[in-house]
Amino acid sequence: MNMSWKRGACALTIATLLTGCSSAEASKTLQPMSDSDSVAQMQEPDGAESLESGTVSLNVWAEENDFEMLEAMIASFQEYYAGQANFEISLTAQPDSGTCNMILGDIHSAGDVFSFPDDQFTRLMAAGVLEPVDNAAAVSSANVPEAIAAASWHDTLYAFPYTADNGYFLYYDKTYFTEADVQTLDGLLAAATAAGKQISMELTSGWYLYAFFGQTGLELGMNSDGVTNYCNWNTTEGSIKGRDIAQSILNLTTNPAFAYHTDGDFIAGVQDGSIIAGISGTWNAAQIRNVWGSDYGAVKLPTFNCAGKQIQMASFTGYKMMGVNAYSPHKQWAMKLAEWLTNEENQTIRFEQKSQIPSNIRAASSDAAAQIPAVQAILDQSQYGNLQRVGTKYWDACTDFANIMIAGNPNNISLQELMDTLTAEITASIAE
Repeated sequence: MNMSWKRGACALTIATLLTGCSSAEASKTLQPMSDSDSVAQMQEPDGAESLESGTVSLNVWAEENDFEMLEAMIASFQEYYAGQANFEISLTAQPDSGTCNMILGDIHSAGDVFSFPDDQFTRLMAAGVLEPVDNAAAVSSANVPEAIAAASWHDTLYAFPYTADNGYFLYYDKTYFTEADVQTLDGLLAAATAAGKQISMELTSGWYLYAFFGQTGLELGMNSDGVTNYCNWNTTEGSIKGRDIAQSILNLTTNPAFAYHTDGDFIAGVQDGSIIAGISGTWNAAQIRNVWGSDYGAVKLPTFNCAGKQIQMASFTGYKMMGVNAYSPHKQWAMKLAEWLTNEENQTIRFEQKSQIPSNIRAASSDAAAQIPAVQAILDQSQYGNLQRVGTKYWDACTDFANIMIAGNPNNISLQELMDTLTAEITASIAE
C-alpha cells in the first residue's frame, strides 16, 4: 500500500483494500422513480423545509467496491422519500484518496455528494466546495466528538462523518507473546528474538513515523496559512529531546528482531511465518485473522524506551465523511442524501458488510463491534492519537530521515544534525 493512499485514508476496511477507477471509467445510474420532469415545491413530512419536486438528478462519488452496498442505501432513500421527487441518482467511482484533487480540478463537474477522508477537509472547506450541514446539532450529537471536530471549522459543521477507523495499532500472534510483552516495544523485541522471528513497522511514511513523536511533548502542526508547518522536533531542551527520539528509532532499526516492511511485505511476512507482530490498520485484519486464527490479537500501540523513560507511541487518527457540493443544483436533496448515507442505520450496515468502524456513537457501541479485536484496538489507541493536520513538506522530510535511520545512519551523522535537518525540511516554505 503506498503512502499517498494512507495519507488520503482511502476506504479503510477490514475486509479488503478498496480500489477504484476514474470517474470516466465507471458510472452507474439507478432507475428514476417516475417520468415527471416538472419542478415544484413540496413540504417535507415534518414541515421543516421546502424541497423541490419533479426531477432531481444527483451524482454520488464513492469507492467502486462500495457500489452494491450504496445502491441498497440509495434505494431505501428513494423509498422513504417516494412521491416527493423524481430521483435520478447515479454512482461514480472515485477513489477517496484522490477526491480533493479531482474536485478542485473542476468543481462544477464534481459529484453532488462525495466521500473523502478528513485530511482533505481543510482544502475542500477553504475552497468553498463544502456546503455547511443544515442540521448540525442532530448530526453532532449522534457522532463521536473527535469525528465532528474533524468535519468542522470555527464551530461550523461542513460534512457528515461516517467512519472512525483510519489509524494504526499493534497486531500480534498470541502464540509468541504474553499480554505483558505487547505493552512495550522492548517486550515485543525480546519475545521475537527468543522465537527467532521479527516484528514489523513501516517507517518511511510520516504517517507512521509520527508514532515516536506525538506523545513526547514535542510539537508539530500546520500554520494558519494552511500550507506550511511548525515543528520543534530538534529541540535541545526539556526531558525528551529530539536527538533522544532519534536514538530510540535507531535502536529499533538496528535490532535484528525488527523488519522495516511496507503493508504488502508485512502481510507476506505474516503469511510465511517470519513476522509475528506488526503495526498497521484495520484494512489488514481479515488477512491476519485468516493466518493466525484464534491466536490473532490486536491492542493499542506499545510504549518505547526514550531517554530512560517509557513513552506511549502515538498515532494519527482519521475519519471519513460525506460532503455536499456547494455548487450542486439540488443542494437540499443532496444534503438529505448525504445525511441518509451516513445515518446510524447505514453506518451499522457499513460495519456489518465492510467492517468499517462507525463514527456514530450508538453504532460503534454495539455488541457486535465489541467482539472484534481490531475495533477495540483502534478505539483504545485513539486516546493517544491526533488529527493529521500537516502541510506537504512534512512527508518527504520524514521519508528522507527514515531512510537514514533504516540504513543505520551509515555516515555517522550526529543525531542532532539529523534532527535539525528534519525539522528544517518539515518547516520549509512550499517554494523551497
